[in-house]
Amino acid sequence: MQRYGRFAILLHWLVGLALIGQVVFGVLLDDIAPRGTPSRGMVVNLHKSIGIVLAVLVVVRLGWRLRHPPPDWPETMARWQRRAAALNHRLLYACMIVTPVSGYVASNFSKHGVKFFGVFLPPWGPDLPRIYEVLNGLHDAAAYLLVALVVAHVLGALKHALVDRDGVFSRMWPAPSRGHGPGR
Repeated sequence: MQRYGRFAILLHWLVGLALIGQVVFGVLLDDIAPRGTPSRGMVVNLHKSIGIVLAVLVVVRLGWRLRHPPPDWPETMARWQRRAAALNHRLLYACMIVTPVSGYVASNFSKHGVKFFGVFLPPWGPDLPRIYEVLNGLHDAAAYLLVALVVAHVLGALKHALVDRDGVFSRMWPAPSRGHGPGR
């Protein structure tokens, strides 16, 4: 069975682990720096800065993915599983884009804007708390949907690794398994 190439594998694991860390960071923001505390702005802007970097990585990953088709699924994999996997991947990419973009746009409808690693990027929109609230709600909802999709993705991967043992998991695992050819 063909494997993904080294760059695709690197992007998969780098973006995946960073996104999980960023979602955990976002969920814990109020615990790390409660509203009204002096450190709140710095911590929120660190979250925003990391989010912008992750958005760029996601665009690189998506660009790479569009130019380098994935290896074919094994013939033994049921058609419904192929469709479910394809849908999950599409939704993962959608959430990986919607989450940071909605957070960034929301920040631009707030007087605070974004400080990208300390460099103030003035908001390009007016201070409209209702618009900020709606966009921030979309940001949060997309992040929670992303978590659910990642859980489904991981469970599917584990099923292929531990139950089916059909080589699907090893296509994206950093260390190649014996007998699997070079990837894309």
